[in-house]
Amino acid sequence: MTSQDEAQIRELITGQVTAMAKADAEWLVGRYAPEIVRYDLAPPLRHTGTGVLDPGGLKNWFATFDGPVHTEIRDLSITAGDDVAFCHSLNSMSATPQGAPGGFTMWFRATVCLRKIDREWKITHEHTSTPFYMDGSFKAATDLKP
Repeated sequence: MTSQDEAQIRELITGQVTAMAKADAEWLVGRYAPEIVRYDLAPPLRHTGTGVLDPGGLKNWFATFDGPVHTEIRDLSITAGDDVAFCHSLNSMSATPQGAPGGFTMWFRATVCLRKIDREWKITHEHTSTPFYMDGSFKAATDLKP
């Protein structure tokens, strides 16, 4: 991996912190390759194609919050070859849903796969998940912190 490749990949991943705070849906979806597959925190089980690439859905989601959506990325690890790369990190999201008495912060896991297309790195697969308690409650473990 060249330092230029690592810098471009790092910007695609960490640039989402600023883009989320600014609700910049166009920048966020512009990172994806046309064949993007996302396994996101929100249903359904899989998101693909125009549903991911259309900034309108993301703009509607941002509108459900009072104020900005803050994110943090920790422990980002990048591994890249000539035209394929993957990353993983621990991420958090903090926001206040419209009409809620207060906000929330939750930590989750992220894995991102990329391909170099026409000399530019694009995200082809993104997977975020929260662990769940294995005590029979099956509750999402959104109270965990790194």
